[in-house]
Amino acid sequence: MSPVTAGVLQLLALIAALALAYRPLGDHMARVYSSDKHHRPEKWIYRAIGANPSAAMHWPAYLRGVLAFSAVGVLFLYALQRVQGHLPGSLGFVSIDPDQAFNTAASFVTNTNWQSYYGEQAMGHVVQTGGLAVQNFVSAAVGMAVAVALVRGFARSRTGELGNFWTDLVRGTTRILLPISVIGAVVLVACGVIQNFSGIHEVGQFSGGTQQWNGGAVASQEAIKELGTNGGGYFNANSAHPFENPTPFSNLFEIFLILLIPSALTRTFGRMVGNLRQGYAILATMATIWLAFTALMMWTEFAHHGPAPDLAGGSMEGKENRFGIAGSSIFAVATTLTSTGAVNSFHSSYTGLGGGITMLGMQLGEIAPGGVGSGLYGMLIMAVIAVFIAGLMVGRTPEYLGKKIGTRQIKLAACYILITPALVLCFTAVALALPTPGDSMTNSGAHGFSEILYAYTSGANNNGSAFAGLDADTQWFNSTIGIAMLLGRFLPIVFVLALAGSLAEQPPVPATAGTLRTDKPLYAGLLVGTILILTGLTYFPALALGPLAEGLAS
Repeated sequence: MSPVTAGVLQLLALIAALALAYRPLGDHMARVYSSDKHHRPEKWIYRAIGANPSAAMHWPAYLRGVLAFSAVGVLFLYALQRVQGHLPGSLGFVSIDPDQAFNTAASFVTNTNWQSYYGEQAMGHVVQTGGLAVQNFVSAAVGMAVAVALVRGFARSRTGELGNFWTDLVRGTTRILLPISVIGAVVLVACGVIQNFSGIHEVGQFSGGTQQWNGGAVASQEAIKELGTNGGGYFNANSAHPFENPTPFSNLFEIFLILLIPSALTRTFGRMVGNLRQGYAILATMATIWLAFTALMMWTEFAHHGPAPDLAGGSMEGKENRFGIAGSSIFAVATTLTSTGAVNSFHSSYTGLGGGITMLGMQLGEIAPGGVGSGLYGMLIMAVIAVFIAGLMVGRTPEYLGKKIGTRQIKLAACYILITPALVLCFTAVALALPTPGDSMTNSGAHGFSEILYAYTSGANNNGSAFAGLDADTQWFNSTIGIAMLLGRFLPIVFVLALAGSLAEQPPVPATAGTLRTDKPLYAGLLVGTILILTGLTYFPALALGPLAEGLAS
């Protein structure tokens, strides 16, 4: 069997697995976020944090809950790292430096999971399990809660109430993320992923000395790392490490976990707004972009010319032999079109155009299918923009799901789509203009530019993957990427919740003969075109200086 055929079969198996899980999981999540009943353990949590789960919130109160909870998470995780050297189970590791502790705290609370440290050489068991793994759950639950709040904005009328943030947070964690993660961890252990709390031990004898490894609760963290589109690895090699991802089957299963909730949320959306075909239209848009990017990535990596690639059957630099080009390409597209950032190969070693594909996937806003929660609300913002453009074409007031898209709504949507590119391009320009950040670049020319552009694209879009070669463990990059992660996460959430509140206050608008059908293939095509054009106009000059220039020169 040829590697290309094997890759196609992997892709078909992945699609079949996602299709089987789509309906039951999507319907389950709709029930979770629509139920009025509270389970007893959930009541204990509400009592412990002093929250009233039955109190309805307007969007400012919902936003305050998101910001307050996240701020406490940043402070707690920062403090935990700063005192690590005094904690039991630290494996002898010292406390984390202030700038790196800030970067890591911002990273895991914002669901970015950017890592400027070697996990197996810096973080002990307490920080890994009590700090980072906890944030893997709750940061994902925050994204899902915000997405559900926006869906309620479309579904409700003549009220500004978007639900209760604390209820959505707790239910998303206990009823969705935790049960699936337990099952996922068991599967990964069966595949060979380690799960223990062993200390540091020496392995084998190598030239120049021995190699040291430490164990850890890797399988449990790996499951929520992928399921919650987090991406932060227990080891520096991330999902390329055999302790995290040992076999081709575990590789495919981890890709499945990455795509599972973001794709199923489209059915949750359709169920909650009372029109499943609207969910299918959003899913079709996501699937079109994801399949196109995957096919293009596999083509660029298999067809790359040169003596070494010809002998290896494609561009194998930076890729694991046990996954091959196909398994690495599918993983790379999945992790950058979502906000996961986990890697099973080095994106910096991809062909020039292949590296550009990973970068463009993040620059689209990671909406195909996107991060847990953030992918859905990002795509719905794009849907509002597409409806507005269609309305301008025919001279009608645009409507979406029975809600008028007026001046306030389009301003909020425009602010959402502008904030992340502004962060990426401004931070990249400043870093290249100053002398010190350039010292962190391993490469010069177009690839060196891509290293810095990729870093800020990854940070501001809350992805977390990186072009290997950039030394990001400096005060400049730890601080600026940390700021980009915080602003790139919470400023868009402000606009999403404000938009949700304005939609929930509107009365329903009855459909007429002139209403654009947003559940048809024509609209899905318009939405795909809108996404690609907006991204192309925004990022094309920067991409032309980096991956496009490198790809055309090779």
